[in-house]
Amino acid sequence: MAKKKATVGKVAAQAVSSTSRKKNTDIKKKEAPAEKSASTKKVKKAPPSSRGGKKALTKKTASVSVADKAGGKTLLIVESPTKAKTLTKILGSKYIVKSSVGHIRDLPKSRLAIDVDNDFAPEYILVKGKAKVKNEITSLAEKVSKVILASDPDREGEAIAWHLCELLGIDPDSPCRVRFYEITQGAVKEAVKNLEPVNMNKVEAQQARRILDRLVGYTLSPLLWKKIRRGLSAGRVQSVALALVCAREREIRNFVPREYWIVTVAAVAEDGRRYVLKADSLDGKTLWKEGKSLLIDSQEIVDTILGEIAGSPLVVTDFKVRESLRAAPAPFKTSTLQQEAARRSGLSPRRAMRIAQELFEGVSIPGRGPTGLITYMRTDSLRIAPEAVRKCRDYISAHFSPEYLPAKENVYAAKGRSQDAHEAIRPTDVEITPESLEGILSSDQMKLYSLIWRRYTASQMAPAKVANATLSASAGRAGFRQLGETLVFPGWSALWPLDLKGEPLQPARKGETLLPETTETEQKFTRPPARYSEASLIKVLEEEGVGRPSTYASIVETLYDRGYVVRSDERRLQPTPLGDTVDEFLMKYFHGDSLSAIVDTGFTARMEENLDDVEEGKVQWLSVLKEFWGAFTRTMEKAETAKAVPPPAPEPIGEDCPECGKPLVLKNGRFGEFIACTGYPACKYTRPVLVKTGALCPKCGKGDVVKRKSRKGKPFYGCSRYPDCDFVSWNPPSGNSCPQCGASLMSTGKKGGEECVKCGYSGKREVPEDE
Repeated sequence: MAKKKATVGKVAAQAVSSTSRKKNTDIKKKEAPAEKSASTKKVKKAPPSSRGGKKALTKKTASVSVADKAGGKTLLIVESPTKAKTLTKILGSKYIVKSSVGHIRDLPKSRLAIDVDNDFAPEYILVKGKAKVKNEITSLAEKVSKVILASDPDREGEAIAWHLCELLGIDPDSPCRVRFYEITQGAVKEAVKNLEPVNMNKVEAQQARRILDRLVGYTLSPLLWKKIRRGLSAGRVQSVALALVCAREREIRNFVPREYWIVTVAAVAEDGRRYVLKADSLDGKTLWKEGKSLLIDSQEIVDTILGEIAGSPLVVTDFKVRESLRAAPAPFKTSTLQQEAARRSGLSPRRAMRIAQELFEGVSIPGRGPTGLITYMRTDSLRIAPEAVRKCRDYISAHFSPEYLPAKENVYAAKGRSQDAHEAIRPTDVEITPESLEGILSSDQMKLYSLIWRRYTASQMAPAKVANATLSASAGRAGFRQLGETLVFPGWSALWPLDLKGEPLQPARKGETLLPETTETEQKFTRPPARYSEASLIKVLEEEGVGRPSTYASIVETLYDRGYVVRSDERRLQPTPLGDTVDEFLMKYFHGDSLSAIVDTGFTARMEENLDDVEEGKVQWLSVLKEFWGAFTRTMEKAETAKAVPPPAPEPIGEDCPECGKPLVLKNGRFGEFIACTGYPACKYTRPVLVKTGALCPKCGKGDVVKRKSRKGKPFYGCSRYPDCDFVSWNPPSGNSCPQCGASLMSTGKKGGEECVKCGYSGKREVPEDE
């Protein structure tokens, strides 16, 4: 394939029409090699054309459309090597499928590479290590009759397609682009028949995001180096996520617990029906607030209620049963898939997305061949293709009784602003059940595919019907209540958990007297809000409009990588002292009232909306950058005047290093606290922080059971006498002793379960209500 002639010059544009779509106005410059490579000429690459409403002319020397050659094979370029293998098997010998292995060109890592004085022109270079890939692709492009660009169907994939156009001399306005939303025989072969141009609006939206992130990161990070310490970083979205985590931690630190009591009476009817009622009113006024009996806040009120129970009959005043319908849950989009994968399968967002990519790219199924199992996994849409809905309804009709199929299809719409570029995440074929893939998928792949398949199929099923029962009773001035829930009709919950919170409640008659058997009082204290988990942080980011489907997983991982947060023992996000220091500095100058409030969720959400407007062709990408940069630089000028902030010092533990004699200190790493020598890097002595649990080792009976952390940060429990005693367990001690041999019992994975590793005893303990 002929290459574009290299010329040097600025972007040239001439207005010829007030209505036509503006083409790429770049005049080609010499291609920049990979950074620090042997062949050196670095040049600036102008960005795609601004959308000014007029068409710009660009001199395209030997620019080639995919249809310019005849005969021969077709080169199809994808991002992933795995996807390339799957597509090769589907498309056959007429196609050569090659992978770019992600981005082929990008901004260099060692410098800003954005010419802010020349319309923010970015300098793109060949990604380091991609010379071989580039040479192979360009060589093949010269030999084939057609080149098709098949990078992922999102903004980032569109940008990769544009970079390949630049590299291979392809006119992005020509039909050179194919987008695969599912990788199946039918979908792939149909897609390659309907080629489209590169969507330059998406390219410009992605480039604007990339430039914004580069401007913030490469301008703000050096400021942190000067004011706190070298090696720190800040980012446009990363800093907002850190601000949320630190704000929650401040809530926890400043939380003042409130005392309250739960008064419970166990009662029985004449015929043996049993009830457990809780005090909920006194003198006709409710004692409940925010879902708790917060107004029973003193022993005096408790004694009053107990006196009423002792001195008055307990009479049923009302019993109501109300049936309600629970609508089926929507199919997954990126954020909800990540949340449920973490909640139900323990998969981190990044791991869940990696597995989803594998399912999307396809596996080989006996009798079917290479098959992509799910649709594209980066989406904020809940839309389902009509044909897919029909097949899903057919499956439900064939495998469930008629009442499980609603009269009409269930339709879902995403809340807020959705790009709706492609469907929700669903199986490519609902007939491929999780059970049919036993022995084909890995354990993690099976977990995630099962979640996707069950959630999608459940989304087209009839509502579940639940009976909510309420028993009200009174004893003198005190009122009592018990709630119950019963599943009347499973509906969609036959495939997806309904998570009923209540227990079935036996009917009671108004006016009948119940005999109190026991009363119980329990003093409680309100708890602070929980720290964010990875899943709950993603949920908040989505609700606030911060980030997009393709960025959620990387946001959380970046906070870990920078040492700004660690996983607590409960696998929650806890800011480190360094994270607190960085957040405090950024909040001082980039807060919600500043000109450039980059740590404010509202400001960042508006920026995301601006990028969406660029994609939709409503605004120019340059105008977004100019507006941001003006305010940002003025805010930076103020921040530059700030005094240096000392980084948090490691805490001495009062011991000396056994290897070099220097003091030992408590440090924070990605997986929490550890003990290290102050002589580092000359002395590399470290050891874990051992947290005693209060239980004796059930194996040797001499050491303490202590909490440790694995190399991957997962907590486990072992004997303090290790290596003399090799007892280990993933589960903590239950706090009880074995009734048979007296050894410490360990919890099991099941709620309330406990077992003895010494004699084999297993049983179940009482689980407190707040667990």
